[in-house]
Parts: sequence; C-alpha cells; structure tokens
Amino acid sequence: MVNSTVVVGNPKPASKTLDAASRLAEGLAGEPPETVLDLVELGPRLLGWGDETVQKAVATVAGSSLVVFASPTYKATFTGLLKLFLEQFAGGTGLAGVVAVPLMLGAGDGHALAPEVHLRPVLSELGATCPAPALYLIDRTYESDGVQQA
Repeated sequence: MVNSTVVVGNPKPASKTLDAASRLAEGLAGEPPETVLDLVELGPRLLGWGDETVQKAVATVAGSSLVVFASPTYKATFTGLLKLFLEQFAGGTGLAGVVAVPLMLGAGDGHALAPEVHLRPVLSELGATCPAPALYLIDRTYESDGVQQA
C-alpha cells in the first residue's frame, strides 16, 4: 500500500489542477490518494511561520511515500501559493524519503518545460526523490489525451 498525497497550488478551489493531480496519484498508487491538500484552503496561514494547521499539512506531506505536487502555469512557473507551502520545509531534508511527482497544467506547449525547469529542482533541493521527468499537461485536454489512462 502506498501512502499517497496530492498537493495543489491553484488559487481556485476544486480546480482542474486538483482533478488532474488526483487522477495521476490514483494511477500511480492504484488507489485514490489518502490526502488531498488544496492549498487555497490554507490561504493566509501560509504567510506566517508556525501555524498549527500548516504544520500538520507539512507533517502529512513529509510522512507520505508518494506526493504529486501540482500547479497551473503562472508567469511560466508554478504559483506563489505552492511556493509559500514549499518554503515551510527544511532545505535538503524536509522531503527526505518522499517520492515526488511534479505536475503542471497549462494552456499550450510553450511552457512544457516549466515543471522540469522550475518545480522539479525545488522538490529535489528539499530532499525529495523525483524518479522521472516532470509532467506537463494541457488543461483543456488532460482528461482525454491518454496520458493518465490505464
């Protein structure tokens, strides 16, 4: 059994990003993710240090064996919302023991390298293992493009 978690940095609740990340986590683990963190629900709590709710979310992610980190593409990179959450982890060790899958959605192929160039290095710096290249999906077609079908 895989202890999987989805972390979504979309400022819109219940977004396409959340749906795509949940589908991906289920496809990888063979069952729905145990935890889904829609970071927009943490809102301003992410701006300070030591918030109890944020620290519980950090502990959940750090204790997961598989985590899909997902964001829409904003200004050719991942969102500030996800960045604020990732800042809560200790450098080099905060995600040690976690297999991380970086996922970004975007409107076109022009930013297809964004998750590989921007998100994957941050996750690696925090100690996560990223065993495969980052994944970029087109937000209009991710449900039908065959990438996540068994």
